Amino acid sequence: MTWKLGGRKVDAAPDAVDDNAEGHNDEADMTGKGRPTPKRREAERRKLHPMVPTNRKASAKEAKKRIRQQEDAQYDAMRSGDLAHMPVSERLPWRVYIRDYVDARINVAEFFMPVAFAVIIVSMLLASTFPKATSILLLLLYVYLFAAIIDIFLMWRKLKRLLIAKFGERSVGKGSRSATYAWSRCLQIRRWRLPKPKYGKRGHWPD
Repeated sequence: MTWKLGGRKVDAAPDAVDDNAEGHNDEADMTGKGRPTPKRREAERRKLHPMVPTNRKASAKEAKKRIRQQEDAQYDAMRSGDLAHMPVSERLPWRVYIRDYVDARINVAEFFMPVAFAVIIVSMLLASTFPKATSILLLLLYVYLFAAIIDIFLMWRKLKRLLIAKFGERSVGKGSRSATYAWSRCLQIRRWRLPKPKYGKRGHWPD
């Protein structure tokens, strides 16, 4: 408000006006969100999170637990034949084809380990009484081993052609390890193989 004093204009109570303005601003700040507006530095400090966990031991233990749970789930999937939850390497189309092909045929090498174990036990029992029988058994074991190697070689030779025709060269390249995967499955007894065979009996050849 302006008053005339001796021909001059004088503003009345400027401090009062400023105080009222400040009070109005403070009230606006309080009523806008129901609380004072936080400063920029305080807001940024609230958003900051530590990059390194405060308890490394507990964090590592939790990570190992998650990995173990994932491995257990994948193992159960291989035992049940659940392809969707198997490891990524077991879900490759050419590996599925290899498994189905090996599981469909009669593999000579499948029973090599039990036969070899039985021959060794019998040879130890007959070593003192029938030494010639031990030599014969060992010779038969070598013949069986040679037959198993030939069977695996012929199996892979045919399977390789089928894989190339269906999936291309990448399915039999060095990085694929398809040959190792095929012959190692041939050495396993069918009912104990992992992943579990798709069919209960032999003879179901892959398309």
